[in-house]
Amino acid sequence: MVFHTVPKPVQKLFPNRIWDMESNSNEVFLTFDDGPVPGITDFVLNELAKREMKASFFMVGDNIKKHPELATEVLKAGHQIGNHTFHHFNGWKTGKEAYLKDIQDCDRIIQEVLQTQTHLFRPPYGLIGPSQASKVAESKKIIMWSVLSGDYDLSLQTHTILEETVKNTRAGSVVLFHDQEKTRHNLPEILPAYLDFIQEKGWRTAILP
Repeated sequence: MVFHTVPKPVQKLFPNRIWDMESNSNEVFLTFDDGPVPGITDFVLNELAKREMKASFFMVGDNIKKHPELATEVLKAGHQIGNHTFHHFNGWKTGKEAYLKDIQDCDRIIQEVLQTQTHLFRPPYGLIGPSQASKVAESKKIIMWSVLSGDYDLSLQTHTILEETVKNTRAGSVVLFHDQEKTRHNLPEILPAYLDFIQEKGWRTAILP
């Protein structure tokens, strides 16, 4: 089951995490997790470029290592890079020191390959322990989401994914898609229509502060 939104009471339980942005703007904050992956990340880049849109890509360090040219394309296109751990670790199943080291390893490959740094972190699966989060928050913004597309769930019809994502998007929403293998077939049917919806609303996409 996919919960496309996160209730406000749940968000308030985790005050050191960012769920959405100011809702009085006309901006939507597009985010993509798990790349870079050939055939998917480049598709996303092309669709964004067609509409002159920007997004934030939370990259897995191991994928940056495997596909450095593609990771570089993301940055050169003016998009934002975030840390998504090196091995896509589940924070609830990983010890604190091992988890923090994996984040550091991702930071290191971002620096080596992209010659840049990031102040943004998103925990894989949205799962991170309190002590882990406290330490990470000392140096990075922990970015969650207010709209989860569910694009990775192959049991859902693509029209359902699109309808739910559109229905729940507001100005200021942080919207989560994935540029990974599970979305290879769904994303081409969902993303272009969703980006057109953003344009039709008169909103613009923005990178995270």
